Amino acid sequence: MGHALQRDRLEIDAYLAWDHTQTERSQLVDGEIFAMTGAEDRHVMVAGNVYIALREHLRDSPCRVYMSDMKLRVDAARSVFYPDVMVTCDPRDHDSRLLKQHPCLVVEVLSPSTAAFDRGDKFAHYRQLPSLAEYLLIDLDTRRCDLYRKGPDGLWVLHPTEPGQALSLASVDLSLSAQRLFEQVD
Repeated sequence: MGHALQRDRLEIDAYLAWDHTQTERSQLVDGEIFAMTGAEDRHVMVAGNVYIALREHLRDSPCRVYMSDMKLRVDAARSVFYPDVMVTCDPRDHDSRLLKQHPCLVVEVLSPSTAAFDRGDKFAHYRQLPSLAEYLLIDLDTRRCDLYRKGPDGLWVLHPTEPGQALSLASVDLSLSAQRLFEQVD
C-alpha cells in the first residue's frame, strides 16, 4: 500500500468529492488517503482471468462483475477500496454508477507490497460488509489460493487450495480450474 497523502482523517463523502477531481487513483483507508500504484503483468492477467470466468458464468443472472476500476465503499470502516474483482448480486448496487456497497464476493490478487494488508486490515474492513460471503486471495508466487467463506454463524472459515487444485466459489456457484485461473501467466 502507498503512503498516506494527508494528515486529517476524511469522511467518505468528502473523499469521494475530492477523488472526483483527481487524475491519480487512491484509496481511503480508515479516513486516510493512500496513493495507489500500478500492477505487474501477472497480477493483471490473473485478475482478468477471474473476471472473465465470473462474467461468463454470471451472464444471464442478476449479478454483476467488476474489475479494479470500480470503487467499493465500506461505511463501517470509513474506507473506499478498488478490489481486483468483485461480484454484487444486490439490486441496490445496480443504480450506483461510481461505487458499490453490497458485494457477495471480493477477490484480491496478492502483490509483495500489499499482501500483509490484504490479509489483515483490509480483510477486517471487508468483513464489516454484511453482504460479503467470500473473500478470495490469490498468491501469484505460490499459486495457492486462500478462500475465506462466511458460515451461517457469521464466522469466517479458511478454505485453502494448493497449486493445481480447482477453486470452488459457493457465493456464485462456480468451480474454477487452476489452469483457467493462471492461464497465460508465466
